[in-house]
This record gives sequence, C-alpha cells and structure tokens, in this order.
Amino acid sequence: MSVLFEIMENWNTTSDFILLGLLNHTGAHQFLFVLVLITAFISFVGNALMFLLILLDSGLHRPMYFLLSQLSLMDMILVITIVPKMAADYLTGRMFISPVGCGFQIFFFLTLEGGECFLLAAMSYDRYVAICHPLRYPVLMSWQLCLRMTLGSWFLGAADGLMQAAATLNFSFCRTHEIDHFFCEAPSLVRLACADTSVFEYAMYVCCVLMLLVPISLILISYSLILAAVLQMHFNEARKKAFTTCSSHISVVGLFFGAAIFTYMRPKSYRSANHDKVVSAFYTIFTPVLNPLIYSLRNSEVKGALRKCMDQCAALSHD
Repeated sequence: MSVLFEIMENWNTTSDFILLGLLNHTGAHQFLFVLVLITAFISFVGNALMFLLILLDSGLHRPMYFLLSQLSLMDMILVITIVPKMAADYLTGRMFISPVGCGFQIFFFLTLEGGECFLLAAMSYDRYVAICHPLRYPVLMSWQLCLRMTLGSWFLGAADGLMQAAATLNFSFCRTHEIDHFFCEAPSLVRLACADTSVFEYAMYVCCVLMLLVPISLILISYSLILAAVLQMHFNEARKKAFTTCSSHISVVGLFFGAAIFTYMRPKSYRSANHDKVVSAFYTIFTPVLNPLIYSLRNSEVKGALRKCMDQCAALSHD
C-alpha cells in the first residue's frame, strides 16, 4: 500500500480527473438514476441482512455459510465503493475525482472482483466435498482450510488491485483528464496515458485472464464431478436436493463470470465506452442484489433462519 500512497502523493491538486458518468439529465435517465439508487439500496440491505443472519444464527455456522457471508461482505463493500460517489456526481454536477480517490476505487474494485472470483471457486469446492464426500466433509472442508481459502481470496484480490492501481497511476496523463466512465476503472484510465501502454495492457490482459480462467476452471471441474456423482444417485429426493443446492451457486457463477469475461476478455477492437459502462453497471450494481435473493429463496436453511429471526423480532416488539 505504501507504493500506492507514494505515487498518489506525487500528484498535485490540479490533476483531478473528470468522470463523465453513466447517465445524463433527461427524463428517462432520471428515472434510471432512481432505479439504480433503489437497486443499490436493496443490494446493500440484502447483503447486510445475509451477513448478519449468518453471523448471528448458530445453525448457519458452517463453512458453506461462512463463505457465503464473505460473498455478501464483498458485495456490500463494492456497492459503497462505487454508488455513493456516482450518485453525488450526478446530483451535484461536480464530476471531479482526485488521484487518491481514483486509486482507491481501482484498488477496492479489483480487490473485491478478484477476491470474489476465488471465493466462488472455494464455494464450488465446498459443494463438491458436501455432495461427493459427505462423510469426510469435516476433514476435507475443515474450518482451518475454510479460513485459509477465504484469506487467500482476499489476499489474491488485494495483490491484483494494488499492482494494477499502482501501475496505472504511475503513467503520465498528458491528454484530457476526462474518463468516459462512472467510476475509475484501470482500462478507462490507461486510455488517457500519453506513454506507450501496450506492455502494461498486455500484462493487465494476461492477469485478468488468469484471475478469471483459473477459478472458473476449478469451478467447472468441481461441478463436473458433482454432476457425475448426482447422476449415480439412486434416490430422487437426494438428487433433487443436490441439484437445488448447486443451482443457486451456478446461477451466481454464471452471472458474475459472464459479465467479467465480456468486459475483460473481449478483443480491444470490439470494445466501446458505452458497452463497458453498461456491463460495469450490471456487475457492480445489479448482480450484487441478486446474490442474497438467489441464496435466500432457494435455500431452506437460510429461509428457516430468516423466519426464526423475524419471529424473534416480532416477539420482542410485543414485549
């Protein structure tokens, strides 16, 4: 982190960037702005409730739900990293962001997105062990291993975020400081650099490919083994329960990795600022709201814990 601070301190106060934003002030876009705010609020509240529910309900104190709580925590931080600044810019018309703020947005965004890639891979391993080796689950998915995978996810995401934020802000920006985006994203910022960025862009592309392909390969292997095991089950009830449990996770994986692959693995010639902004809005604002809905509506244990929590709150309100 000290490297990032040193780079940001070298900037002067006149080098602020201008975020051109996602929406303009037409009637239709004002409606979309309200929709974005409502979605972001629901996303934050939903993920906060999921996180607190898993924290407070002893019946959910298992590795599977601990990993889910970390997913909710990442989505909460992602929303508050992007949406408040975007909303303030739209309402006040002050579209400026300092290099410090830009650096922190790049760092937190990549930390959370990268960490979520590896966290989803850890969750797929958890499901593999639970379905294919249920009797050995306490050994193969111990709390010690669960904590290591969680810390590893955060660490790998933070390492990627720190390297890309430091490298991006180390460039000289001799063109206009207008960023055609609604938050500081490394590819959008690199386009403003006056130096040759081809080596950095290639390295960034390779890094993004690895951050996506390694976790998704592990996920595909896990679910291939799960599918083979499920098809060999003789009891329809057990097969149905396994499919229900895994379908929630597959839905989240498909939404997350689909948007990320579209954004970071497309050839440069196929990219446009408008497409990047729409897809970024999808996985920074709309995808986080789906995670708690998918996991709560399709998971009987989470629904049971939520019902118990609501009953306790109702009982307290009557006392």
